[in-house]
Amino acid sequence: MVAPLSTLPTAVELAACPTPTERADPLKILAAQAETRVADLIPVRHARMSATPFTFYRGAAAVMSDDLSRTPDTGIITQLCGDAHLSNLGLFFSPERRMVFDLNDFDETHVGPFEWDVKRLAASFTIAGRNNGFDDTTNRKVAKTVAKAYRRAIARSVTQTTLENWYAGIDADDFLTDFGPKLDTSMSERTQKALTKARHRDSAQALAKLCVIDADGTAHIRSDPPLLVPLHERFPAETADIVAERVRERIEAYRDTVPLHVQALLDQFEIVDIAFKVVGVGSVGTRAWIILLTGKEMGDPLFLQVKEAQRSVLADHVPASGFDNQGQRVVEGQRLLQATSDLFLGWSTGTDENGERRDFYVRQLRDGKGSVVVEALSPEGMKLYAQLCGLVLGQAHARTASRFQIAEYLKTTKGFGEAIAEFSIGYADLNDSDHSRMMEAIGRGELEVYDLAAEGKS
Repeated sequence: MVAPLSTLPTAVELAACPTPTERADPLKILAAQAETRVADLIPVRHARMSATPFTFYRGAAAVMSDDLSRTPDTGIITQLCGDAHLSNLGLFFSPERRMVFDLNDFDETHVGPFEWDVKRLAASFTIAGRNNGFDDTTNRKVAKTVAKAYRRAIARSVTQTTLENWYAGIDADDFLTDFGPKLDTSMSERTQKALTKARHRDSAQALAKLCVIDADGTAHIRSDPPLLVPLHERFPAETADIVAERVRERIEAYRDTVPLHVQALLDQFEIVDIAFKVVGVGSVGTRAWIILLTGKEMGDPLFLQVKEAQRSVLADHVPASGFDNQGQRVVEGQRLLQATSDLFLGWSTGTDENGERRDFYVRQLRDGKGSVVVEALSPEGMKLYAQLCGLVLGQAHARTASRFQIAEYLKTTKGFGEAIAEFSIGYADLNDSDHSRMMEAIGRGELEVYDLAAEGKS
């Protein structure tokens, strides 16, 4: 039950960030996460997070969730992405082979106050803007653009039918038609290049990039430690056999979570090889496998990713999700928030090499996936991208009945955009400080860092 609007936080209250003395120690939060992860990959996580304040922010969703829990919230609960920063939106193919743009990372999806997603998204633009050398006058305008686009999407949603909201999405070609005239020449060229690259990112392209072919024509996933390690290299022979069998069992159990027609499709493929693959920034250290399957011949590949799903970083601060399996939580949240989802989405559970229970979700490794090169955006390009991302987030939240409560709150709360912009500047300051603390801890030898640059890796 949502409290009367008159008792909900004002815009001024929404703009508040916790003070340094009100916060938990960010490095202790990250250390607690590390306890549940693969120990020898934690230095890789530190390396990726420490690169810039923006990469730190990408990996610090747990830190921000704790911070948000210490600030006033509306209590208007909806399904959240949970980690809605600007690099967690991108291109991918729909099952109908349309190129779409949408949220694409749901590891932290959970129910929670709607504005937490808006704040995470807007603050990411401020932090990325600083990384690109933009002044805070520009960054403030961009963050406000996120909030305004979100607000417009929600306002429009309550004038549409339920089914119109359910089917609303961003088609990449339609985006170019609508936004193309606003793009300068260089940004237009980069956008076209990104679309072309994404259209060619599929299992066949992954086969060429991630595999080697032996003399008899059999494909094997290549070795590139520590980021990509075939199963037989990751573990001793006996353990590797056990882990391989457990991964196969997970795939078999996963089949029961997809529709019958997808099961019939999967039945036409056989597992050829399995490898351990490091993914993302915040996810580094969670267990993630890529599986090469082939159909009638080696030129008929399918790559699946089996990725560990741990408790959402929001879980300690919001109502329970109701899911016993964290993989199911991820999949159901993704299906609810996305206008169209991966055909192969499903979940499973099983034990790891130490006999401990681990939940997983399964998806295609690549299917037209592409993203905006944030570092290449100009201030005007960043503003256009903020408009697009705010729109997409609004459409995602509008797929639930909470849109009516959100719309009413935004209609009656003056200064929402300014509040989100003010919060974003304040939170960027906190994030800068947290990144500096990590760098100092690394300098003192308290945090181990894998030297990715020395080996030409990232």
